[in-house]
Amino acid sequence: MGSAEYEIQQRVEVEIPPTKPFFHSLKSSLKETFFPDDPFKQFKNQPVARKFLLGLQYFVPILEWAPRYTFEFFKADFVAGITIASLAVPQGISYAGLANLPPVIGLYSSFVPPLIYAMLGSSRDLAVGTVAVPSLLISSMLGKEVNPHQNTKLYVQLVLTATFFAGVFQAALGLLRLGFIVDFLSHAAIVGFMSGAATVVCLQQLKGILGLVHFTHQADLVSVMKSVFSQIHMWRWESGVLGCCFLLFLFTTRFFSRKKPVFFWINALAPLTSVIMGSLLVYLTHGENHGIEIIGHLKKGLNPPSLSELETAFGSTHLTTAIKTGIITGVIALAEGIAVGRSFAVFKSYHIDGNKEMIAIGMMNIVGSCTSCYLTTGPFSRTAVNFNAGCKTAVSNIVMATAVMITLLFLTPLFYYTPLVVLSAIIITAMVSLIDYEAAIHLWGLDKFDFIVCISAYVGVVFGSVETGLVIAVAISLLRILLFVARPKTSIMGEIPNSMTYRSIEQYPKANLVPGILILHINAPVYFANASYLRERISRWIDEEEDKLKYSANDLQYVVLDMSAVGSIDTSGISMLEEIKRNADRRCIKLVLANPGGEVMKKLDKSKFIDTIGQEWIYVTVGEAVNACNFMLQTCKPKTKAVNEEADDKV
Repeated sequence: MGSAEYEIQQRVEVEIPPTKPFFHSLKSSLKETFFPDDPFKQFKNQPVARKFLLGLQYFVPILEWAPRYTFEFFKADFVAGITIASLAVPQGISYAGLANLPPVIGLYSSFVPPLIYAMLGSSRDLAVGTVAVPSLLISSMLGKEVNPHQNTKLYVQLVLTATFFAGVFQAALGLLRLGFIVDFLSHAAIVGFMSGAATVVCLQQLKGILGLVHFTHQADLVSVMKSVFSQIHMWRWESGVLGCCFLLFLFTTRFFSRKKPVFFWINALAPLTSVIMGSLLVYLTHGENHGIEIIGHLKKGLNPPSLSELETAFGSTHLTTAIKTGIITGVIALAEGIAVGRSFAVFKSYHIDGNKEMIAIGMMNIVGSCTSCYLTTGPFSRTAVNFNAGCKTAVSNIVMATAVMITLLFLTPLFYYTPLVVLSAIIITAMVSLIDYEAAIHLWGLDKFDFIVCISAYVGVVFGSVETGLVIAVAISLLRILLFVARPKTSIMGEIPNSMTYRSIEQYPKANLVPGILILHINAPVYFANASYLRERISRWIDEEEDKLKYSANDLQYVVLDMSAVGSIDTSGISMLEEIKRNADRRCIKLVLANPGGEVMKKLDKSKFIDTIGQEWIYVTVGEAVNACNFMLQTCKPKTKAVNEEADDKV
């Protein structure tokens, strides 16, 4: 403390940054909001022709990497493409059934969209195709408006329309650089929602496993269980035995592949093997005559154009529902596709541009909706197989699409005898891996609130509906954001022994409190949403500190606010500081600020709060502020509360 006076005299003043023109500040803020990755950097100091080429490569990435493509890459991509095609065919047929669509539409959706993504996508590993959860959402939301079995044509038109608007919404998010909107679905909410949806999907496959003809269109647990057990007399033991056998086969191959990753291809080929074995078994035993339902006729040929279907649906009274379905399923598909792409990009140390991915996924769904395809994205299971098969680029998607094209042209009659129970087994096997109970256990140990978010989303889906679970997931995620903003963390700080460092006494219990000085840390920007709370919380800290010192020799003389974490402040926040200053003055306590940032200093200067508190009571560090307060305590005899109260009584 001997150098306190010297330090006060030599202290560095907290400077006020120069004011920038309004439009310059606005431009800077918009750039940080919409272009944090600075995509225009590559265009600087480039001739016009080069800028045009770079622009094309930015929106069509295949133009950037195709010139460097080698035959060695093609060999790896060919093997990976054929491998994922063996998964795409049975999954496409299965998920189309989940969406209550004709099975051939699932194959259409594995032909055109992968070709579009191969040109526009930035991920080398993402394998494009249909996915279970959006398929279930489409069935759940549109099935309430139009019965897919009684009015199949209108239902298909609405699904294609929902896919079109999903693509428009996805591409718009990317073009407008609004990808951060997807981030409002927290990881915990996604885990709970996806696990709940996977549970519901598995439950609905009991229809296929048990060979039931009539089944509930509701997706909640109670309705499904009621439908299952009210039809015990309709259960087909042949279908049940066949389903259990294929479930055992699929789970065994998955377990073996996980134990021996080098044999990943066994798990990848298991669904197609099941389809072939099941079809042969039904054909040889005439199982269709013994209660085993089959796919039946699949239309031969490539995707027919569907612009006329879209045009018809645009005039439908159900257009609003189709738009709502498209937006909701589009967000879910985006969240899954981008998360999967980024996860595998980490393993190969390359970067994925989220906004470019949104444009790519959006465009493939727009084009897909015009060619009889429904919603597609990058499913985890197919992408994992693509990655393990050694893919090098998005050409593996082109190879897969070519294989599906050959299937559509020549092989669809071979699927006539494919039993629906096999497709149900394939879906169940894929969905079980999405029920991530380990992640829920991890959330319980890490963050109880996140666990509540996860379980609430799960319960909402399983016991309510998919839409209910999604609303709960989003609502609780937004609630948490509001709680973070409206109830920021504040803490008392103390001096760590043998240092000039001040930290929270909650984190560092051995930190020493400074007599007569209360040091408070505000750990968030100060806005209208939290200004009132901070005023009350700081006042309570002061009251509690004065109560502690009531019977001691020291009075509370100084309150130091550490504002190092306060990145910005608005007018409500400044009003809060002014009120705290007045309250402190009434108690004969001096308010001191430590380390306010540049933006905060600008606002404090414009509001004249710096003149109110005095520039000499604003310090660069908490240490300087405490030294100054200690110096004043040692050299000056501040007027005590008792003296002031006595003076007030005389007046």
